[in-house]
Amino acid sequence: MRTLCASTLIGEFFVIGFAGLVAMQLTDISRATIWIVSGIAMLLSLLLCGMLTRPGGVQLGWALQIALIASGLVVPTMFFLGAVFAALWWTSVHFGRKVDEAKARFAAQADATAEPANAG
Repeated sequence: MRTLCASTLIGEFFVIGFAGLVAMQLTDISRATIWIVSGIAMLLSLLLCGMLTRPGGVQLGWALQIALIASGLVVPTMFFLGAVFAALWWTSVHFGRKVDEAKARFAAQADATAEPANAG
């Protein structure tokens, strides 16, 4: 799960940065405010890559998805891009867990197969 989710978060890092550049052109919000908010969101997306296996990591990822969609209030295109990344996040979490379960199952089968050979 970690690899798929981290890939989504890295993509979001870049999208948030580009959205900040667009927001500077489309709104009257000060550049400092845009970069502080964008910078925090970008930093959070990077930090979440390392927090995915810890309790609350996936939930913080969902919070980032909601914030990304809400950023459409400033840059309307972000409603669409936020929804796309929320769908990617769901897909990464859902199928990532399935991949982790399959890896654990295969590892258990490999251990079970290796044990009789070592016993003799």
